[in-house]
Amino acid sequence: MKIGLRIDVDTFRGTRIGVPNLCKILANNSIKASFFFSVGPDNMGRHLFRLLRPSFLIKMLRTNATSLYGWDILLKGTLWPGPTIGEKLADVIRSTSGEGHEIGLHAWDHYAWQSSIDKMKQDEIFSTLSQGVDLLTKILGRPPSCSAVPSWKSNDLVLLEKDKFSFDYNSDCRGESIFKPLVNGKHQNQPQIPVTLPTYDEVIGQNGISKNNYNDYLFSLLKPNGLNVLTIHAEVEGIVCESMFQDFVKTATSKGISLVPLSDLLVMEDPSKNLALMVNQEIPGREGWVSCQSSA
Repeated sequence: MKIGLRIDVDTFRGTRIGVPNLCKILANNSIKASFFFSVGPDNMGRHLFRLLRPSFLIKMLRTNATSLYGWDILLKGTLWPGPTIGEKLADVIRSTSGEGHEIGLHAWDHYAWQSSIDKMKQDEIFSTLSQGVDLLTKILGRPPSCSAVPSWKSNDLVLLEKDKFSFDYNSDCRGESIFKPLVNGKHQNQPQIPVTLPTYDEVIGQNGISKNNYNDYLFSLLKPNGLNVLTIHAEVEGIVCESMFQDFVKTATSKGISLVPLSDLLVMEDPSKNLALMVNQEIPGREGWVSCQSSA
């Protein structure tokens, strides 16, 4: 069995501390993964203003966000402009690539995408994608090979604009199988590799799931003959939940489960034979809508 390992890097702290920690764990176990970097300004602290929404406040309390993420993440970009991650921490991104991991674009400004994608016009979407691709290209000496939108928030305009870049695939939604998305009745060139498993923040503190049994819960959800894609976060599994992730890797290895970059999953099936729409839905444990695979 294979699990596609997607690592989202949302913040300055996650890049500086979480990524090297994860790279060390992966290297010790001869594992390669797909890292998706946010490279522009770290303004993630501005999400604190969402505390006015009851659903977001409940999630912050349920996940014990101050200890999970740290105050330097929760306040970043609130009182002054956040640092440009890709400029100040280019060496971390370059080193991750040098270790053989797949590098993709997560976002230019994670906060701006997550909070404003509903209102962005086509030229704005292209501009923010271009800024991220250009900086990653400068860092790596080549364009990123893939992309994954923040918080699984995509739409048809995003898909149309992404098709203008040289991504081998995108991972922009939740779903069950690799597919090519349909926009206006036509399939896009770039396949989608959806995430199939829940993230730590979506399930922790609910239905009896704790840090002690979270790994067991994940393993119970795996489909031996299906697509398995897990998203972890540099800010979570790379820092405060580092030992939990180490145990996950150890257990997966003992079970004969391989953790692989998402691109390794493309050989499992021909995406052109599986066409689907991407629609907005709400899922348990996550505030607001996310893009989900839906039958055509």
